[in-house]
Amino acid sequence: MQKGKLFLIPTTLGDNAPLEVLPISVKKTVEDVSIFIVENEKSARRFIKKISPKKPQPSLELFLLNKFTQSIELPEFLEPCLKGKDVGLLSEAGCPGVADPGADVVKLAHEKDIQVVPLVGPSSILMAIMSSGLNGQSFAFNGYLPIDKNERKKEIKRLERISFDFNQSQIFIETPYRNNKMLEDICATVSPDTNVCVACDITLPTEFIKTLPAKVWAKKNVDLHKRPTIFIIHKS
Repeated sequence: MQKGKLFLIPTTLGDNAPLEVLPISVKKTVEDVSIFIVENEKSARRFIKKISPKKPQPSLELFLLNKFTQSIELPEFLEPCLKGKDVGLLSEAGCPGVADPGADVVKLAHEKDIQVVPLVGPSSILMAIMSSGLNGQSFAFNGYLPIDKNERKKEIKRLERISFDFNQSQIFIETPYRNNKMLEDICATVSPDTNVCVACDITLPTEFIKTLPAKVWAKKNVDLHKRPTIFIIHKS
């Protein structure tokens, strides 16, 4: 029996019309697949309904993958593939497998010789570095920085040093309600001439992307509260 495929299905980065930022191939795949691995059932169903209004919701089979999911549960998610059925992996925002719990399922799919098919869609990380004017030849994504203020500042200094030593742009994120504090800490920690990119609400009508030296950011009044934001620092 031929195995089914694992489709990595990107979603929007905010509450905009899916086909404004997603290709028609995503719509076709969602229409063809009825088994999905998702982080949140409610938002997943809402996305599927938006992109394929005529798809019958009762026919959907959803597996939940979030911080409460145990690794022992993951093989069950891929059982349909072993029986010849295609499965879709949905992220909550953007591309699955990047800063996303779906990476564990993708790894397991490779181990089980299941074909992984990535679909085109918006990645806030890639779109931020694209539009930053910083080094797109060499960059690193560092995820979330420490919550403790002293540890966070140490990490910012460490990333700034790596950026200078290797000419490498350093990308990281913060929980949206702590974004303003993060920008304050960056400005108070890095050298005044270190470039800082703030890429906020990417692909949304409120999109804000700007790269400025830290000393300029320190004098600006910008509100990032509860707005999905990517931060990039680069010291030349």
